[in-house]
Amino acid sequence: MIRLVGAALRAVLVALLVVTPALLLPGPTLDSGHVLALVALVAGLLTFAEYYTDYPSLLEFRDAPPFNRLRFGCLFAALLVTTTISHGLTEPTLVTRALTSLGAVIGGALDFPFSPVRLLLIGLAGEASPEVQRAVLAAAGLSMLAVLVTLGTFLLAVRLGNWPLRSGAFNVWVNMPLFDPTAGGDVLQRLRRDARMQLALGFLVPFLVPALAKLGADFIGPMRMTDPLSLIWMTSIWAFLPTSMIMRAVALHRVADLVEEKRRRAHARAHGLQPV
Repeated sequence: MIRLVGAALRAVLVALLVVTPALLLPGPTLDSGHVLALVALVAGLLTFAEYYTDYPSLLEFRDAPPFNRLRFGCLFAALLVTTTISHGLTEPTLVTRALTSLGAVIGGALDFPFSPVRLLLIGLAGEASPEVQRAVLAAAGLSMLAVLVTLGTFLLAVRLGNWPLRSGAFNVWVNMPLFDPTAGGDVLQRLRRDARMQLALGFLVPFLVPALAKLGADFIGPMRMTDPLSLIWMTSIWAFLPTSMIMRAVALHRVADLVEEKRRRAHARAHGLQPV
């Protein structure tokens, strides 16, 4: 019963995340409303299936909180603040002005040549009006703040909270369903190699997303950043993807450390030594 309630609650939260921008912004068209409702329903059903079944199929670190909770919180925070800033473009309020000013200060500090924020402004805002450019800058600044808080919290959970062992024994099969320990090669080396690859990608993605957006605009047509949903989702994805990759890199490195420690203890016991 507890698992059923927990899975249902997570499904509702994920569905709510998908429709949050449309709920807070001026009403979408009928067609876009139907699409959002369908996407939210599918996302909710997939989340329910992953958390309700005994054996997950795609979701990693399901039983190792707060990994997925932090990822969800980062994406939801980025969507919420960016939606609020976008709402201020048409209906400014005290809250939207305050968030825009705060985000512009943070984004301005990160807006230097060849920085991810500068590339995001070039790729998404382009020749948009100064108001839209300032909104993109503010959204980028607050999204980066959410990223730093998320990564800092997870690092503290790993270093000080003994993640993932604090919640009990770590089951590799349940928490890493996509990892096959029998695929060949040493498990420890594969984990650390995958961690390095994820870390490298995590640092590259903030540069690649604006470049891909600019490339797509050249082939498909200029992006309409006056459309708030484009601003919200592109900025949120720009912040969420590298955060998720860096967190996964840290998690894989931590699992590799646990495997190495277990091997060392087994070796010590086998030779009649006292494990360190």
